[in-house]
Order: sequence, then C-alpha cells, then structure tokens
Amino acid sequence: MSFIYVMNKEGILLLIRRLTATFGGLRDRTLTLSDGLNIIQAPNEAGKSTWCAFLLSMLYGINSRERDRAGFIADKNRYAPWSGAAMSGRMDCLVNGRELTLTRTTRRQTAPLGEFQAVYAGTGDAVPNLTGTACGETLLGVSREVLERSAFIRQSGLPVSQDPGLERRIAALITSGEEDVSYTEAADALKKQLNRRRHNKTGLLPTLEAEQAETVRQIGEAEALEAQLLTARAEAEQLEAQVAELSGQLEQLDRWEAAQANRELEEAQARAAEAETQAQTLRQLLQSQRIPENDTIGRLRGAIVNLATVRKSVDKARAERDEAMKQLLKAEATVAESPFAGQSPDSARKEAASPPTPAGWRKGPGLALITLGTLTAFILFYVTGTALSGSPWQKPAALAVLLAILGITYFLAGRLRRRAIQEARSTALMKRFGTADVSAITALADTYCKLYEARDAAQAEVNAKTATADALYASLTSNEQAILLEVRRFAPSAFDLAAADQLLRGCAVRRRELAEAEAAAKEAALRRDLLARQAPAAPETDVPAPAVRDREVLTARLAAAQARSADARSAADHLAGRLHAAGDPVVLRSAQADLEQRTAELEAEYDALALAMEVLDEANTDLRSRFSPALGRRTAEIFSALTGGRYDAVVLDRSFRLSAQPSGAHVYRDAGFLSAGTADQLYLAVRLAICDLVLPPETKAPLVLDDALSNFDDLRCEAALRYLKEASKQRQILLFTCHSREAAFFAGDREVSIQRLTDRGEEV
Repeated sequence: MSFIYVMNKEGILLLIRRLTATFGGLRDRTLTLSDGLNIIQAPNEAGKSTWCAFLLSMLYGINSRERDRAGFIADKNRYAPWSGAAMSGRMDCLVNGRELTLTRTTRRQTAPLGEFQAVYAGTGDAVPNLTGTACGETLLGVSREVLERSAFIRQSGLPVSQDPGLERRIAALITSGEEDVSYTEAADALKKQLNRRRHNKTGLLPTLEAEQAETVRQIGEAEALEAQLLTARAEAEQLEAQVAELSGQLEQLDRWEAAQANRELEEAQARAAEAETQAQTLRQLLQSQRIPENDTIGRLRGAIVNLATVRKSVDKARAERDEAMKQLLKAEATVAESPFAGQSPDSARKEAASPPTPAGWRKGPGLALITLGTLTAFILFYVTGTALSGSPWQKPAALAVLLAILGITYFLAGRLRRRAIQEARSTALMKRFGTADVSAITALADTYCKLYEARDAAQAEVNAKTATADALYASLTSNEQAILLEVRRFAPSAFDLAAADQLLRGCAVRRRELAEAEAAAKEAALRRDLLARQAPAAPETDVPAPAVRDREVLTARLAAAQARSADARSAADHLAGRLHAAGDPVVLRSAQADLEQRTAELEAEYDALALAMEVLDEANTDLRSRFSPALGRRTAEIFSALTGGRYDAVVLDRSFRLSAQPSGAHVYRDAGFLSAGTADQLYLAVRLAICDLVLPPETKAPLVLDDALSNFDDLRCEAALRYLKEASKQRQILLFTCHSREAAFFAGDREVSIQRLTDRGEEV
C-alpha cells in the first residue's frame, strides 16, 4: 500500500517523535517529544519560539522569495544559524504506524532548507509522492496559512484573521466538501473584473468613453479644417494673382529704367570726355610753369613752418642767454663785496682758519716792566745779602729773592705781550672783516666759497646758453638760405621767406585744382564704365513710364505679397496635413459607431458582474450564517470551560471579530473591552474551536502553543491545562512556556510529558 493510498482512504495520523535543528540560535539541538500533552518549560531567549518556527519550516519549508521590509524580517534571515553554519533540520515522526524521517538541508544559501528528503526509518527507502513543497499539506491536510490560523498558536498571534485557505476549508465543511472555492478570492476576482471595466476614472469603459469623446472631437475638427482649408486656398489664389500683377509692374519698371540708363550712359560719356579734356589742359599748364609736385610743395612749406619754430627757439635761447648774463653779473657783484674778494676758496678758508699776527702791536709797556723788575730784583738781592751777611742763608736767600722777582717780572711781561698782540689782532680783524669772532669769520669764508662757486656756475651757464643760441641762429640762417635757393628755381622773385611761402601756397592751389580735375575725370570715367556695364545690350526706346517708379516700393510690395502668398499656401498645406491626420469623417463616424457598440457590451458585462457580486455577497452571508453559529457554540463551550462558566455565549462576525456574553447577561461585550487575559482566553477558545471544526479529523494535526497562556491567571491557567490534557487524547499537543506553573500543575502526572530547557537549550 502506497503512502498516498493510506492518506486518501484511511487518513493520516501524525505523531512527532524527535526534532533536531541547526536553526537560528539552535545548533545541533534535539527536542524529544511524547504522545499526548508535552510541556516544554524554558526561560526567555532559550529558543521556544525558534523551535516552533523550526517545526513549521520542517513541514512547509521556508519561502526564499520573502524579503525584509520595515518592521519585518524574513524567516530566511531571521533564523539564519548564528554559528554561520548551513541551516538544516530533521524530524522523526510516526505516520499511520510507520516511522518516517524527514530531513531538510541547505545546498544554496539563497534557498535555505531547500533540499528535502523523506525516508522510512530502518530501511532508508524514500517515501513516494511526499515532496518538500507539499509535505505539510500532505501530512496535515491543510495549508500553512490554515494551520497558522488554527493549530499553531503564538502569544502574539492569538487573534484569528481572514485567509483564502481558511475560507475554502470552512466552505468545504458547510457545502460540497470541495476546497477550491474562497469567497475572498472570488470577490477579489469579480472586483478586479469590475475595476477593469470601470474604477473611478479608469478602466475599459472610461477609456471607450474617452475614445468616443475624442472621435466626436476629431469629426468636428475635421469639418472645421475642411472649411478653413477652402478659405485658405481661396486666399492663396488671390495673393498669387496679386504677386503676378506686381511682378508685371516690376518688369515694366525694369524696361523703363533700362531706357533711362541708356540716356544716362550717353550723358556720362560726354561728361567724362569733357572732364578729361579739362584735366589735360591744367596738366600741360602746370608743366609749362614748372610748378613742383605736391610732395615738394609740402616739404618746402613744412620746412618754412619749421623755420618759424627754429626762429622762436633762437629768440628763446637768446633770452635765456641774456638772463644768464644778468645772473652772472649779480654773482660777480656779490663775490666782489666779500672781504675775501680776489682770493681763491682755499686761500679764504686758510685765512679764516688762522688769521696772521699783526706786526704793529705795542711793545713799550712790556719792556718798561722788564727793566723795572730787573732793577728791583738786583736791589732786593743786594739788600737781602746785606741784611743776612754772615749768615749761611745769605746767598740762597738773596738768590731766591732775585729769581722770584725776575720770574714775576717776566710772567707779567708775557701777559702784557699776549694782551697787546690780541688787541692788535682784534683791531685788524674788525678793520678787515667787521668782526673779531673767528666762527663768524669762518662763516664769511664759507659764504664766500659758495658765492664763488655760484659765480663759476653762472659763468658756465652763460657759456652754454651762448653756444646754444649761436648754434640755433646758424642753423636758422643756413636752412633759410637753402629754402630760398630751392624756391628760386621755379620762382625767381622769391627773395624772402614770406614771398616764398606765398608762392608755395599758390602752387599748392594750382596742384589742388589739377587733382580735383583729375578726380572728376576719373569719377566720370568710372561712372561711364559702370553705366556701360549695366546698360542692356539692346535697350528699348519709347518705353512708357510706369505708374510707380519707386523700385523699393514695388519690391517691398512684391516681397510682402510673396510672403503672404507663401504663408497662405503653407497654411493651406498645414490645414491639408491636419485634415489628413484627422482622418476621413466617414471613417471616423464608423469608428464612433463601433465604439458605441463596444461600450454597450462592456456596460452589459459590468451590470452582470455587479449582479454576480451581489449574489456572491448574499451567498457568503448565507455561508457565514450557517458556519458562524456552529463555531460560536463550540467557542462558547471552550471559553466557558476556560473561564469557569463566567461566559456562556460567543458571536463572530464576517471578519472573525469576537464578542462574548457573560453568564446571566443579555449584552455581548466586544473583545476589545475585555481584559488582556480574558481576551487571550477568548481567542484561544476560538482557535481551539477552529481546530475542532476546520482541521481534518482524520489527520489529527498536532497543536502547538507558544506562551499562549502567559496572560492567564492561575485558576484559568489550570482550567486551560485541564482542557488541553483532555484534548491531547485526540491529538499531540506541544505547549511551550516560560512559567513553571504548568509543570507544577502536572507534577507526578505520568500522562503528561514535562521537560525543561536551559537558556542554552539543554534539557534538565
């Protein structure tokens, strides 16, 4: 008997024996399970939720396409082994009395647990028709989504949410038993079809309506373009006629101007001959009078002008020379007034530094003092010797007195001499310099030296100015004679510069007259040649004058008419192109009729889909009304058992929103108004009821609870445990908890398997 045959005919009874995982924080960890109720106690972060996720992954695999997003981590990243090893797992289980070993390994990092194998224990034979993709649904009879909303209960996932799989399972229970129908999927399909046809301003109907409006607009635009095109073509033809008329007027003006040009050419030829004759006559006259060329006249007149400049320079140089002579005379007079006049600067400085001693100083008083002193000395020498006669001090005393008197006499005589010399010198200095102060005399000498140098500089300036004036005058004289000699060659009457300049002016006038005559002759010849080139080969005669003789006016009118004609033709072509692009009105009307037919068909489909949506809603309401009471009654029974009879009725709406009725009351309380613990008990009751009503009874799918009793108080926790023990007689139950009260409640109960895990995942 094959495995699939047992599943289809007798059902599948799944019993998990052992789990071995390298998954998230679990590294080669093993969890052994028993029949009935298994209580696995472990502290936080010991791996309870990881074991639950591992069990689900072993049955259904991991979605490798899932990606991380805000507030959510994909399972392939969340449960990647912390050790860096490849994710792998093994589950030993009993299926319909036969031991199976399921393994999942990772060959590619992008597909964790992607390699699946199912073999019979002992033999190693592969289980036929059991694949990794369909493993969970084959063994349990429900999809992963249904299992997660029924028998797989987490603390954070107690409330029940809608799911197409769960809806199909419920529909199968209360209708035909087929699980290929879901209200949500059917409603979504109908809604997509309705939205495809009309959703606000989008969809097929709005698109067709827009196309109809656009077609109507195009028809109107095409008709308007036809009228505009007729008008534009009429205007273009009118402007082309105006262009032809203006072109004829311009051609007549050309013929008339050609005749006029021929007459102007004849007149120009006559004027050119006359101008050439006049120029030739003047040319011969100037040659006979030996009138120089313009460059010679210009050069000589420039030289005369330069002579005037040189003459001014000569006058200026002479004036500067005279001024320098005046300064020289002033400097010589100042030098002559100095006491040192006639001396050189060095001699004056020497005399000021050491004035000579005068020879006429008074010597009489000094000689008289010497004579008197000498007599007095010898007299006192004699008197002293007489007075000290016979004494040993006679001679020394007399000699000392003699020498003392003589010394005093000569000392006083020297002072008288120096004073006499000084008085004589002061008198001489006052007489010569007007002062006896040596520093003042030195200052007079310094002043004299400066004046002496200034006089020499003035003399040099006079010499330089005199030489400059003489050189300029010589240049002026020689240039003036040269100019007069050259002018007398063709004007012998020029004896001075004024007459020469006047004659040169007359020559310049004659040359200018000749140049003007030659220029006029040249201009006349050029105009004659130009008119000859422009004149027509065979000009017409007797051409009538046109009405408009202004070529610019005619040309401007023709250009404006041509521009308007081109614009009109371009506008007509543009309108023709637009009309062609807009399409044939007949074709557009046919397209409009087709669009109206398609719109009518889509509107009929839309009405049919809307009616189908209404019928589907009514059918879903009928199904809910048939399923909800049964689910509510079973939920109420379980909820009453969990709360000790505190609540006796439960109501579920279409979106699985719960309300409970307390015993003896007549008002239902929404789950949002219940305490957190009571709400968890209510959600646990509906989950257990869904397991009883929705899960296939023949598969006996295991029930997994991850800290689902955390918010229960002790009494209600005991009631829940008693219920779970009773339910474990029908299916295997795994209760993961972080509390010790569950294990304490079943202490000594051999029918309940209790094991404790440390924070490292080891059993104790």
